[in-house]
Amino acid sequence: MSGLFQLGQVLRGSAGQCVITKQLQNIVCLATNHAQELVVIKSVKGHFRVTNERDVLRRFNGQSPYIRPLLDEIVELPEPTTIVLRHLESHLWQASGEKTLNRKELKYVSRRVLEALQVMHNDGFVHADVKPDNVLVNYRSDDSENRFTDVQLADMGSSYPEDHKYAREGAPIGAAICLIYGDYFNIFDPPGVPFKFDDPEYEFEVLKRQVQFFGPFPVKYAEIADQDTIEVVMWLMENLVNSRKPFHLLSEREICKNDKDFIGWFMKLDPRDRPSADEILAHDWWREPDDS
Repeated sequence: MSGLFQLGQVLRGSAGQCVITKQLQNIVCLATNHAQELVVIKSVKGHFRVTNERDVLRRFNGQSPYIRPLLDEIVELPEPTTIVLRHLESHLWQASGEKTLNRKELKYVSRRVLEALQVMHNDGFVHADVKPDNVLVNYRSDDSENRFTDVQLADMGSSYPEDHKYAREGAPIGAAICLIYGDYFNIFDPPGVPFKFDDPEYEFEVLKRQVQFFGPFPVKYAEIADQDTIEVVMWLMENLVNSRKPFHLLSEREICKNDKDFIGWFMKLDPRDRPSADEILAHDWWREPDDS
C-alpha cells in the first residue's frame, strides 16, 4: 500500500483512534474509528490544501447538515495535517452515471447543495470546486422514487474567503451541468483531449465547448480576466460564436423546457451575471410538479 499510511496502521486523534483499512486515493484512506464506524482519513505532504480544508470545516461545523463535517484531527502527527471526515456511500458523479437523476432526485440534491453554499456565501466564503464527485450521498434502502437520503458538499480544500486571491483569480472554466443528463456526460471531457490539470490545450478545449453552448462571453468579462485569458476568449468569440449550439444539445437526452429555462438563467459565463444561491432557492422552479 503506497502513500502516507499503511494498512492496519493506528492513528490517534483527539476524539479517539482510527485504524487504516484501505487506500482510496493518494491522499485519502478509509478507516474505522473507535466506534467501528467507517471514516475517511485525508492528508497530503507539501501542500496547504488539507490544512485549509480543516480550517474551513472548523468554521462551518454544525452550521449546515449539507456540509460534510470534520470529525477529528490526528494529533500524533505534527506534519502533515491529517483530518478525519464522515464517510458516505457514494457521490453524484457515480450515482448519475449509473442512473440519470429523475426530477425529484435532481431537486432534492440540488437544493441541499445550494443550501450548503448559501451558508458559506452568507459568511463570505466561496467553494471553488463544486462538481458532482464533490457531492456525497447515502442511498435509501427501499425502492423510493428518490434514491438518496444524506447529501453533503465535500472537499473544502478549494474554499476561500471571497476576497482571497484564489477566489478572485479563479479559472475561467466552470459550472458543470452533467447531473441533468447523467450517463457520465461531462462538458469537461472534450473529445480527443486527455484531462491534464493546468494544461493550456485542455483548458482551451473546455472553454471552446462552453462558448459553443453558452457563449459568447460578454464584453465586460475583460474587466476581471487576465491578458492571456482575454486573448483566448477573443479568439473563441471570433471563431465560434456563429457555431453556437443550444445547451439542450449537449447530449442526446432531451430535457423539459422549464428545466432548460431554469438552467439557462444561471448558466452565465461571466460569474457576476449569475444569480446568488438565495435567488436560485427562491425561484418558482422548486415548487413545480416533479413530472412537469
